Amino acid sequence: MAKNKSQRGAEFEPTAANGAESVSTSSSPAYPLGHVDHHHPSGATPDDPAIVRESAYAVAQAQLDQVADFMELDEDIRCYLRSPQRELIVHFPVRMDDGHMRMFTGFRVHHNTIKGPTKGGIRYHPEVTLDECRALAMWMTWKCALMNLPYGGAKGGVIVDPSELSGGELERLTRRYATEISLFIGPERDIPAPDVGTNAQIMAWIMDTYSMHKGHSIPAIVTGKPVNVGGTVGREYATGLGVTYVTRAVLKQRRGSGLDDAHVAIQGFGNVGSWTARTMHERGARIVAVSDKFGGIYNSYGLDLRQLQRHVKESGSVVGFSGAENITNDELLELSIDVLVPAALEGTITMNNVDKIQAKVIAEGANGPVTPDAEQVLLDKGVEIIPDVICNAGGVVVSYFEWVQGLQSYFWDEGAVRRNMEKTLLDNLDLAMGVTMRNNCDLRTAAYSIAIERIVDAVRLRGFYP
Repeated sequence: MAKNKSQRGAEFEPTAANGAESVSTSSSPAYPLGHVDHHHPSGATPDDPAIVRESAYAVAQAQLDQVADFMELDEDIRCYLRSPQRELIVHFPVRMDDGHMRMFTGFRVHHNTIKGPTKGGIRYHPEVTLDECRALAMWMTWKCALMNLPYGGAKGGVIVDPSELSGGELERLTRRYATEISLFIGPERDIPAPDVGTNAQIMAWIMDTYSMHKGHSIPAIVTGKPVNVGGTVGREYATGLGVTYVTRAVLKQRRGSGLDDAHVAIQGFGNVGSWTARTMHERGARIVAVSDKFGGIYNSYGLDLRQLQRHVKESGSVVGFSGAENITNDELLELSIDVLVPAALEGTITMNNVDKIQAKVIAEGANGPVTPDAEQVLLDKGVEIIPDVICNAGGVVVSYFEWVQGLQSYFWDEGAVRRNMEKTLLDNLDLAMGVTMRNNCDLRTAAYSIAIERIVDAVRLRGFYP
């Protein structure tokens, strides 16, 4: 049964970045022109906050520079790691339900391939940019290296608000984008996965499109697929559960207790945020606040998550939940709590709001939610920051398990997936914690140094061709 626009909006909950370049059109027998949208792909103007906010790529490079100084890396290696290896920009037409054609812009970036094929998500959001994809691909390189996975980092996206598309329009956009980037991806070259604004169904369409072009089924082309078409059990909740595993372990090591009665606020209630809330609550945490793109809610005694999920399913937002008071996203960030989980956007905590942050621990469920300058202020205040490269790595770890299962056509049970994910996360967390104690450094510096050293070692062994 077809779903109406409001129902679709609840299923696809995008988040943000900034603008890109204009597009052009040409006629085609398959896509007679009719009416064509000619617009700035992001809908942004030079005065738009999306454009003037701090560049995600600049943040990623600043983080690299800080760790490179800590490691005393030579200049050649720094230059090699600072830039993406490959970038693809595509402009493509999609036939809309009313018959007119609309042009879309998409990206795919490979940051580094020294450790193996690249791995990274695809996001659908009106403010996706090449700059953002570069940053996210770089962060994926560090994350994969820290988890000791045989991948480099990648990221892609399309400038679109998926909640505004019908199911048919979304499928046509996905299949056309998959076709445009097909020269860039492959099970031994680049393996996409879900990200902001995308889900298992979209991965199934990408897998089917790629397989149709090759003439046979290739499940390992993407991860995060439905189980019935080659996905793995446990992938849906892997990132959120991983955030819970890592946060609980850090609290035990640093503060002598786990999540029992810890007051937690979560910014973002999509896949990562909702599963983090659920799995932390199951382990004793009190989830006092959550938010989405429309706003937030707060109850100092803890939210009834089952009732909240029912409310979100019916209304499409956490706002207006009867068991809590409405608050803004900014107010959520400023709550006096034990753990703050930014699980929405990069660049959430900046020099503009860092002085108002009162959380004792920040667990980065999103990629790059704290800017480097703001992070230093928080560290000076004694705030514990669990960096994204460790905190939200559960998703890519289980994606790796899915890829391996797809290549072997041998599938694991849920217990094996959970055990192996927890072991992978906590073993590498322990390595990073050891570096912090030996070198008196913060956890991000420790984690990045382990990841970068593994990449540098691979460079030394392989050399540069020619």
